[in-house]
Amino acid sequence: MLPAEAGFSPLDEELALISGAESATLREGMVRLAAWMPFARAAEQLAFFWGVTVSEATVRRQSEAAGAAYVAVQTATVERLMREQPPAPPGPACQQVSADGAMVPLLGGVWAEVKTVAIGTVHRGAGANRSEDHSYFSRLADHTTFTHAALCETHRRGMATAAVVVGVMDGSAWLQGFLDYHRPDAVRILDFPHAVQQISAVGQAVWGAGSAAATAWLDRQCQTLKHGDPDDVLAALRAVPVDAAVAPAAAVATRDATLGYLVSRRAQIAYADFQAAGYPIGSGIVESANKLVVEARLKGSGMHWAQGNVNGMLGLRTIACTDRWQEAWPQIVAQQRATMARHRVTQHARRRSAMAPPPNVLRATTARRTPRTTAVPQLPPQRVTTPHPWRRYASSAKL
Repeated sequence: MLPAEAGFSPLDEELALISGAESATLREGMVRLAAWMPFARAAEQLAFFWGVTVSEATVRRQSEAAGAAYVAVQTATVERLMREQPPAPPGPACQQVSADGAMVPLLGGVWAEVKTVAIGTVHRGAGANRSEDHSYFSRLADHTTFTHAALCETHRRGMATAAVVVGVMDGSAWLQGFLDYHRPDAVRILDFPHAVQQISAVGQAVWGAGSAAATAWLDRQCQTLKHGDPDDVLAALRAVPVDAAVAPAAAVATRDATLGYLVSRRAQIAYADFQAAGYPIGSGIVESANKLVVEARLKGSGMHWAQGNVNGMLGLRTIACTDRWQEAWPQIVAQQRATMARHRVTQHARRRSAMAPPPNVLRATTARRTPRTTAVPQLPPQRVTTPHPWRRYASSAKL
């Protein structure tokens, strides 16, 4: 049996408790507050409403640990899905998926792009074409890692089984790769404001930014693009008077780049047909997600994040902003308990190893050891002494 060890309580191990002096309720409360506000402000709110004083560092530490646990839960979910290939839950009749990136500040004055995918259920009819029931997945990662990691959310939302998936994206190649991975047969729509931005650049190059002529020309093209034939817009782009521009060469380059961009995406700009089918043509759900999930918490004044802590906070934000806290928090606690249990097993093993002598020393000691005989205790030799006077007296008395 191992001796008592500092930092480990037998009852803690039996109940699989998480280390720390805070109660389970207090820990959840501080993490949930920190998902919505800066760590110092969360500590202030705990003191005001609960009368509990905790430091900003404690709130930060517990929140970062909970966020890391949720990232581990999502990673394990993706690994399980890839290994077991379970059937996806039922998806809706029509589902929208849109993805985009937003920049966040890191320590050292570095900025990095957080990628977010927003998924919603499309309600078609009577010209509404609106998307509701939004959920999000965000990661600070390269596009390949992000695409693979998002499987936990696309599977949960039943993207594979939805009758129709509408991918409303900008023209980035990695976004098309995202759809190729998760739903290759998705209806692909170029975000309408993004297309308008491309066309607007041509008008500004020809007539000047903010000019009345550029504005009037753009309005006509937008109207045609949204409700008419996109080929008419492509024809209008080819016919712009680039020779009359202030900088003709620059105008030609801008026009040709825009034409090439839109022509290669001709199937994605049939907006009149998309609207008639009840599909959304804008990626506003992910633009809102960038503001709500990412920027509102990670882009505050004076904030700079350690890169290793960004994804944990993003995980907490996605469950907080979609009212999924009650579902996800038990998973976070279970993950933390499992991590703590593994840590304790490792600590026990290290202590056992430290208590036992190294095998090579034990072998060397055994080899050098010689048999030891049991010594028989020897009594001291008997001394020869002269008789004591009392003995002589006793002998005389008998006579």
